[in-house]
Amino acid sequence: MLPQGRNPVAIFKVIIMKKKPFIAAIVFIALLIPATITVSGVTLGSVAGSDDNIFSWIIWVISQLSSGMWASLALFALTLIFSMPLGLFVCFARRSRFKVVELVAKFYISVMRGTPLMLQLLVVYYAPYYLFKIPLASSYRFYAAIIGFSLNYAAYFAEIYRSGIEAVPKGHYEAAKVLGYSNSQTFMKIVFPQMVRHTLPPVTNEIITLVKDTSLAFAIAFLEMFTIAKQVSASESNIMPLFVAGAFYYLFNLIVSFVMGKIEKKMNYYTT
Repeated sequence: MLPQGRNPVAIFKVIIMKKKPFIAAIVFIALLIPATITVSGVTLGSVAGSDDNIFSWIIWVISQLSSGMWASLALFALTLIFSMPLGLFVCFARRSRFKVVELVAKFYISVMRGTPLMLQLLVVYYAPYYLFKIPLASSYRFYAAIIGFSLNYAAYFAEIYRSGIEAVPKGHYEAAKVLGYSNSQTFMKIVFPQMVRHTLPPVTNEIITLVKDTSLAFAIAFLEMFTIAKQVSASESNIMPLFVAGAFYYLFNLIVSFVMGKIEKKMNYYTT
């Protein structure tokens, strides 16, 4: 029995909103199950064009997108693994007391942020051939995508890190000096934790953008999920595969937002 005066529909909405990330995770895993089965070599059968069972047809579409789903996930994960530490290195170079190092870092950041990511992917992919006459293997597309994305996102992360470091009050540096901390101890024990806390919201925005930007890898003919979705959509003369791909991106970003929100709450020491 529901308490008197409570609207069942309203209660249902509250439950859905509170459990939304968990529901997204369940649906996201459900999307990957047929993908995993297909990658393992088990076919689910083509029911394209069948109006009798829409659920079976969606499962067939997901099975067609299977390799692209895993390719997008791999591109996303490896880009983060390489770009976040590289961004910290570029941040240090950007704040260097040596003018030449600082200018090189500024130029790198301005180029990465001032030119289209698609163009950067094309340069990374074709540069070995045009500069050194190295034949381009088809497997190089994946590595070129990782390199291009990592170099691009490192520039954005570098500026985010720099803003977080410069947000730390100078009094904290002075207090660390009084306590006898070395420069490395000051950074690791005082500056770095505050920098992480300050930069989590913009870093989350960049990570969410990265999920969607993986679709730009089509520029070098890398078969990520959205590229395959367009091919299936064209071959079947049906727009549904694009909506399935959109659902994948949305659910993935929902999970990312939830995880980063939890981390942000953990890092917010001053919230009771």
